[in-house]
Amino acid sequence: MFINREINAFFAKRMFGGKVIVVYGPRQSGKTTSIEHYLNTSGLAGETVTFNGDETNDRQLLADASAERLKTLIGNKKVVFIDEAQKIPEIGWVLKRFQDRVKDVQAIASGSSSEALAEQTEEPLTGRKFEYTLLPPSFAELSAMSSPVDEMRELERRLVFGSYPDIITHPGDEVARIREIGKGYLYKDILQHEEIKRPELLDKLLRALAFQIGQEVSFNEIGQLVGCDAKTASKYVDILEKAFIVFRLGSYSRNLRNELKKSRKVYFYDSGIRNYVLGDWRPLAQRGTAETGHLWENYFIAERRKRILADNPDIRMFFWRTTQRQEVDLVEETADGLKAYELKWNPAKARDAICATFRNAYPTAMCVGVSTANCAEHLACPSL
Repeated sequence: MFINREINAFFAKRMFGGKVIVVYGPRQSGKTTSIEHYLNTSGLAGETVTFNGDETNDRQLLADASAERLKTLIGNKKVVFIDEAQKIPEIGWVLKRFQDRVKDVQAIASGSSSEALAEQTEEPLTGRKFEYTLLPPSFAELSAMSSPVDEMRELERRLVFGSYPDIITHPGDEVARIREIGKGYLYKDILQHEEIKRPELLDKLLRALAFQIGQEVSFNEIGQLVGCDAKTASKYVDILEKAFIVFRLGSYSRNLRNELKKSRKVYFYDSGIRNYVLGDWRPLAQRGTAETGHLWENYFIAERRKRILADNPDIRMFFWRTTQRQEVDLVEETADGLKAYELKWNPAKARDAICATFRNAYPTAMCVGVSTANCAEHLACPSL
């Protein structure tokens, strides 16, 4: 089963737009498959030269290649696709030469070590690139293949096993496949990071974060829990965030003196990876109300983040809380104002879920109680 991704629309809009296209995202999220699918369906596969940074010969061919060598390698082709581009020495400057000196050729670069690729391309390609972040398939992408109703029927499976393409396309074999994904980039890519000095600490930190989804995270407290200082805990979380394993929400504060101003929560981009870290594959019926609620909160907020990254990266995401523990799970700050979401697994509890204190402090905010009964309308539509 092939999963049609929204990146196709991005390519249709940006190809031959005068800039390098750089695709970021975690390992196994479908970057190579999606790029090759677009090239095939658009008739450009035969006009493409492909390089792979995993191949020694390709690294040697492209390593700090001159414009003249690049022209020779490409010949009369229209597209050059460099996979695992972060492994090519001086890849940022190589891509800049494509852009500046090899005219009428579209360069596409992708990599599973997204932080490394971003760092290498930031300076050379300033103002010269279009970027796209490809995460595991979203609710919108999956429901477009069938229907929102059909995708809602898969909700429990998504909360337990996540949404990586290999998981979606192999029902019944989820545990073995999510283990391979986890081993591939948690314990291969991440542990190779030069700033990871203590692998056992990373494992403890991930487990601590997995237990605390939906809760405020103190780097001081989590450092004490896993055996490091707050600075090290923060640095490791930053590495995990750049690898698209977790992401942070800060606290929203504008009006009230008693609003939390410097707190944070940490969520997993994929709940299957979160459950892999804990080795917990129990069905929801065996998890209890609180655990199910945390998984549901993580799922919805991660899905909204996918929508925002794909459609409007300028939207900012927060949670809101006061010192009296009045709380709103998700606040989105847009050019048009605020959207506030309170998340409840039980539909009966979602009505009028946004607390009165928030409504009074931000009377123009759009406030929504979201449950399994109405979440599809906030996740399926591409428009934000």
